[in-house]
Amino acid sequence: MYNIAIISGDGIGREVMEASEYLLNKLDLNFNFNYGEAGFDCFNKNGTTLPEETIKIAKSSDATLFGASTSTPGQPSPIINLRKELDVYANLRPIKSYKGIKSIKDNIDFIIVRENTEGLYSQIEYGDSEKVIAERVITRKASEKISEMAFKLASRRKKQNKVTCVHKSNVLKKTDGVFKESFYNVAEKYPQINTEDFYVDATAMYLITNPENFDVIVSTNLFGDILSDESAGLVGGLGLAPSGNIGDKYGLFEPVHGSAPDIAGKRISNPCSMILSTAMMLDYLGEKEIASKINCAVENVVAKGKVLTPDLGGKAKTMDMAEAIVSEVIQC
Repeated sequence: MYNIAIISGDGIGREVMEASEYLLNKLDLNFNFNYGEAGFDCFNKNGTTLPEETIKIAKSSDATLFGASTSTPGQPSPIINLRKELDVYANLRPIKSYKGIKSIKDNIDFIIVRENTEGLYSQIEYGDSEKVIAERVITRKASEKISEMAFKLASRRKKQNKVTCVHKSNVLKKTDGVFKESFYNVAEKYPQINTEDFYVDATAMYLITNPENFDVIVSTNLFGDILSDESAGLVGGLGLAPSGNIGDKYGLFEPVHGSAPDIAGKRISNPCSMILSTAMMLDYLGEKEIASKINCAVENVVAKGKVLTPDLGGKAKTMDMAEAIVSEVIQC
């Protein structure tokens, strides 16, 4: 029996989470779902975007699924705060091209490993109406932990056996200097793995010109966030972009896309990112075979092109695509 925290949030978060729960209920595994609130609607109801009860639910579960949340003016981001509460310091964002979906190249397969707890996402801001300052916090400890995660992933992937460090140390000499130095310190323990480092602006260009050359990319919080959205655009959009937040004790899994209030309620949101994130959760829980089958099922549905949501060029509803994916799981 797996205890899974379900935090749907709001907007299309509820719709894609429904698809994920549908999938989990069809698997030959036992789950107990524990539901928590977060986001804009939660704030209107409870006066907070992330109640203590939700944090307790996540900490008492084997893993957490998070849908999406709408930004609440003047209030902290619930997902950023939940990542900090769970100390899930590594944000893993796999990027791959799918048959049947227009991609910039058809052989893209890499993963971005994003530091998840500090940088500009430390949310330390102060000032007045004339001048506002945001502190960018980079520590050696966090930099080494995220680099360690990247090298371990590269060891398991065995694609190009390469890790690329992305930074801006020519301008941010101290903060990114620590990040780059930490990367190469960790690299010494993995002599069998190739290493390289690029400035973030150069990386943004290389992702468009030579995306097939990347295997594992490791970067700071903000750079990793921006590059992962750019990368999703290379392979069909955010609807195919899952993510997992991993720490020493907890795992938190969420689609990369936001709450998309413009289409919320229309039930046309793409469930693939949420379902692929669910597969990442199952892999984290040790259910590697079923996780692989879910990934295979998504690939098959997308490749056939018969049941696709509007963002992928089709006319299907969210649950139509979810049902098609579940049907394919059996075939994989």
